[in-house]
Amino acid sequence: MLWMLALLCASGSSAAASRRCEDSLATPLPYSFFSSSSAFGRDYGAGYGKLQRNQGAGGWVPLDSDRSPWLQVDLGGRQEVVAVATQGRYGSSDWAARYRLLYSDTQKNWRPYLQDGNIWTFEGNVNSEGAVRHELQHSVVARFLRLVPLSWSKDGRIGVRLELYGCAYWGDVISFDGQSVISYRLRSKKSKFLKDSVALKFRTTAGDGVLLHGEGQQGDYFTLELHRAQLLLKINLGSSHYGSIQGHTTVSSGSLLDDDHWHAVRVERFRRNVNFTLDQHTQSFRTNGDFDHLDLDHEITFGGLPASAKPGSGRDNFVGCMEGMSYNGDNITSLIRRKRVDTSSFRNLTFSCADSDAFPVFFNSTSFVLLPGQMDSDTLSVSLSFRTWNPHGLLLFTALADGWVELGLSEGSVTVYINVTQKKNTHIDITSGSGLNDGQWHSVHLNALENYAMLTVDGDEASTVRTAIPIQIQTGGTYYFGGYFERTNSLSLQRSFQGCMQMIHIDDHLADLKAVEEGRMGSFENVSLDMCAIVDRCVPSPCAHGGLCSQTWDSFSCNCSGTGYTGAVCHTPLYQQSCEEYKLRGKGSGSYLIDPDGSGPIAPFRVDCEMTEDQVWTILKNNVSAQSPVPRPDASGNVVFHIDYNVTDEQVLSVTNGADYCEQFVAYACRMSRLLNTPDGVPFTSWVGRSNERHSYWGGSGPGIQKCSCGIEHNCTNAARFCHCDADLRAWKEDAGLLAYKEHLPVSAVEVGDTGRAGSEAKLTVGPLRCRGDKHFWNSASFLSPAAHMLFPSFRAERSTDISFYFRTSSSHGVFLENSGPGDRLQVQLKAPSMVSFSFGVGGSQVELTVRSPAPLNDDQWHRLELEKNQKEATLRLDGQQRETRTLPQGNSRPEVYTQLILGASGGQRAFLGCMRALRINGVTFDLEERAAVTSGASAGCRGRCSSFGVLCENGGRCVEQYNSYHCDCAHTAYDGAFCTEDVGGYFETGTLVRYDFLPERGVAGAGSETNLTQEDLSFGFSTSSAPSVLVYVSSRTQDYLAVVLRHNGTLQIRYSLGGLKEPFTIDMNHRNMANGLPHSVSVSRRLRDVRLQVDHYPESTYTLPAASDTHFNLIKSIFLGKVFETGQIDPVLIERYNTPGFVGCLSRVQFNRLAPLKAALRSGQSSPISTHGILVPSNCGAAPLTISPLASQDDPWHVEAAGVHLPSNTDKAVSDGADPNSAVVGGIVSVVIFVVLCFLVFLVRHLFRHKGSYHTNEAKGQEAADCADAAIIVSDPAFTETIEESKKEWFI
Repeated sequence: MLWMLALLCASGSSAAASRRCEDSLATPLPYSFFSSSSAFGRDYGAGYGKLQRNQGAGGWVPLDSDRSPWLQVDLGGRQEVVAVATQGRYGSSDWAARYRLLYSDTQKNWRPYLQDGNIWTFEGNVNSEGAVRHELQHSVVARFLRLVPLSWSKDGRIGVRLELYGCAYWGDVISFDGQSVISYRLRSKKSKFLKDSVALKFRTTAGDGVLLHGEGQQGDYFTLELHRAQLLLKINLGSSHYGSIQGHTTVSSGSLLDDDHWHAVRVERFRRNVNFTLDQHTQSFRTNGDFDHLDLDHEITFGGLPASAKPGSGRDNFVGCMEGMSYNGDNITSLIRRKRVDTSSFRNLTFSCADSDAFPVFFNSTSFVLLPGQMDSDTLSVSLSFRTWNPHGLLLFTALADGWVELGLSEGSVTVYINVTQKKNTHIDITSGSGLNDGQWHSVHLNALENYAMLTVDGDEASTVRTAIPIQIQTGGTYYFGGYFERTNSLSLQRSFQGCMQMIHIDDHLADLKAVEEGRMGSFENVSLDMCAIVDRCVPSPCAHGGLCSQTWDSFSCNCSGTGYTGAVCHTPLYQQSCEEYKLRGKGSGSYLIDPDGSGPIAPFRVDCEMTEDQVWTILKNNVSAQSPVPRPDASGNVVFHIDYNVTDEQVLSVTNGADYCEQFVAYACRMSRLLNTPDGVPFTSWVGRSNERHSYWGGSGPGIQKCSCGIEHNCTNAARFCHCDADLRAWKEDAGLLAYKEHLPVSAVEVGDTGRAGSEAKLTVGPLRCRGDKHFWNSASFLSPAAHMLFPSFRAERSTDISFYFRTSSSHGVFLENSGPGDRLQVQLKAPSMVSFSFGVGGSQVELTVRSPAPLNDDQWHRLELEKNQKEATLRLDGQQRETRTLPQGNSRPEVYTQLILGASGGQRAFLGCMRALRINGVTFDLEERAAVTSGASAGCRGRCSSFGVLCENGGRCVEQYNSYHCDCAHTAYDGAFCTEDVGGYFETGTLVRYDFLPERGVAGAGSETNLTQEDLSFGFSTSSAPSVLVYVSSRTQDYLAVVLRHNGTLQIRYSLGGLKEPFTIDMNHRNMANGLPHSVSVSRRLRDVRLQVDHYPESTYTLPAASDTHFNLIKSIFLGKVFETGQIDPVLIERYNTPGFVGCLSRVQFNRLAPLKAALRSGQSSPISTHGILVPSNCGAAPLTISPLASQDDPWHVEAAGVHLPSNTDKAVSDGADPNSAVVGGIVSVVIFVVLCFLVFLVRHLFRHKGSYHTNEAKGQEAADCADAAIIVSDPAFTETIEESKKEWFI
């Protein structure tokens, strides 16, 4: 019961919380709290405009003649409003179809409700009874609200019933006069803060002033300050005395903050991480420097700098009002009321906010205000303040008795044009100021009297422009402001003014604009009085990647020069994402700018691209030249080399994260300068890699192994050391090699620690970072089923959304991607075989862009689709050629949230069938392969025709998709042909050998990037009649090796030497003579200590290396075929017993892991580290052996160790006592049958492999100059290769 009660209480409190700010604010108010611009009649008054009420005539209706109707509600005090709802007039055809909301605290200086950076227009009613409610995107706090109808019922009039929803708001307000400050004393004279939280609201008409300031004696400070109506946050957590660490950080936010409206500020800091929020817009950043604490002395001041601040700082105190002030949880206003805060600088502390005298007027392109002045005066004096974004516009026009005067803006400067017609149309032009269309308030004063005119801008008397007037002027008495009116005698082509004006003075008297609003003087049209609705479209900047924003009154533009991006908002990358993509676009090796994250935050940067036929390398160079001398050490005894790649850490990380493999060459040349010491000792030299981690292994070694390459290969100068340099000799030595663990790369610093002794010298080389592969670009998935679809989480786009991907399909329709849920909607699909579409929502309606291709898109070829939606436009681009761009309406600037992104089918629509790859959204690559692995009906990678025909690629051949077909890639196999089924073999003469060398910088092909193998696969075929010989020998830079040999009796032996054993581990096939001229196949596979061997068609055998044996085949060096020709320490048994005279016969289909050395030797066009000694002739003599079904061990005559088989000896009795006498007869008959069968098999084999003639009887005649018979045949008939190869088969009986 208690649990249920607690649950009910919790749900009740939750419901109360949800209703906490949902009170009806307008309906409970008395009639007198409603007012309006006019009323159609007594029963149509403002007080009857309450939602769901039908008193009076059923709602408010203004006069038909009212040119600026509005309905106003006085909430009786400041309230927080979260929603608004409207109805039409009860039982009528009167309603408001569209309207705006204005709000104010004082019935002056009204502020329009803004949403998405624009003056928001609410959709109203379509009938008189239905209530339409709108939740405000952000709540407003005000006492007075006005509803301004913009359009209404076509069949009736304006009719409104209104309700406002929200709750009471309370805040202690304090007024600052620019002289007084609030001093908040800290708990101790010197305080260290790891985190801060500051919050306040302010309201001002001044563009400059310090809101909050705190500082410490060590140079730390924290300041909130207005500058040119922008809010600056200045913070310094500490700078070093020598200037190496600069902690000064300044971040700006907002603009036009001198609008006399409330603005909310919140700053939250934890260590160097700061969230800076102004009016719902949050910026997150990290402060400069390396310090985390804010050290403050004594106090923090609100409203300005403390009295102890240095005089002459030139920084103004704040003038205006603040409320809700708090610092680290302390309510400053509450402390003031309790007299816990020093307010002694205030002459008169008031908890209220005085009204401003300003009465602004808001002009659009069809506005003007007419004001009267003195007639027939010989003095013209007009002054005003204005703010605008437009460089052109007419501020003032007044007619003279003979001519006219215009005051306006031209190219951002104030211009005066006086035309006097009394004497032959005298023209006078005056210009002053520049850049005045910056949105700030600027004042202008024009004086024309007697025989001269003066123009002063922004009160700068020193810059006043004065010019002579040839005649005396006479004023006309009528002044037009705003420029949109009939000018019958004006020849000016100046455009109407769009912006705000205030403080208008005529004849040195302030114009009573309130009287104009009430109709007691002058007139106006299409202006908003007592309101300045100027909007800064460049704050926050809509231009991405540092593009420069400029604006006019109703639009903005972005200058993307030098950013590396293009498009309406500098969101589209100019450069390819990797060297891999440049190669696919037909580019060769060279220097390129790459942009790995596309439209993401990482800026493009320059790399070198090295492109070969099968690999693409991305190279980042650094500032260390080869063999850089190491200088003498400092007092610490160390020398630190800082490696600079001229790119940021994020840019380097974008390369390494996307690469398949990275490497970096390092070398240390030394003379009496030790490098690493011993694996257990403290290293003299170390290097720093990614994430500032220190490492003590050197090139050629690996993580956790404090050795150099010679230590791995066991060939160091001093056998007791593991680096050449650690021998500490006076002769120059060098330790060099590759660092290939990419998670540690690149090298950012090298600390050398043994160059301080007499005679010590060292030279350092740090090569460029080299990476190959682009995992993001080739990340792909196949959609194999109509029901297949992948789900990805929601993503948020601040103001721009871009999506790009490649697709390939044979279907004519299909949905590529879409989203579900309550957020913004988008869908990308193939609508027809030659048409793609991109649809999305804007302002409650759907917009669709389509692009048609001149050729069908379901051609099973790769096509690229790119789409972007930003504040200004939406673009759909196909294959970089066809595109459609659509300009979007204003108000499209709010952050977008796309929920539950779906790739493929959804909601019963027709699915996409085919392949997608390189899907990127807003600079983030989506891992299609990972998601495909857990998605039914989808598979990782791109399965096209290869999914059906890939099985035809045999022997490890890789099926490669092409646009309209496929082919088998046999590059990493020992076979050739369309399906990788044709043997590649060669005939070896006496002394012929093939050598394949592994290059250190390339690693082991087919074995990833490792240099120490724990597994290998070797397979080949051969035929020979001679023994002994070495068939295959794999050497290393250590004493490790693998050898396959034929012993003197023709039997096969496998020799493994991996270290740890005194003698190599051997596998002997003692009972099978394989030097019998027949074709044989051998397959050796090792996984750690498990070795599997299969010979010909016989069952596979398994062996285990001894426990003392190492499992690493360290640093393999070369592969030898036919004979060993190697320097260094080689197993003497191998050389003495089997290497002479060498293999004579045929080898074929030789493969070691993914290497085919014999094939590489026979394909002279391939660029491989291959060499051949002696004569090697292509031949298919090593064709696959005759396939015979394997015999059971008990029936295999070669299997002498078969269980249950006993071969009798001379000492055995043929028949034991008591045995059946007929058993000997039966045994004899069986033996005869077996003998006959064997003879038949021998005859059959001889018949199948018989070849007519041999090269001994078919030498080419007339080729006396040839070195041998083989060469003679080749020279005689180059097209006769295969015949000659066949003639070399000496294995027939």
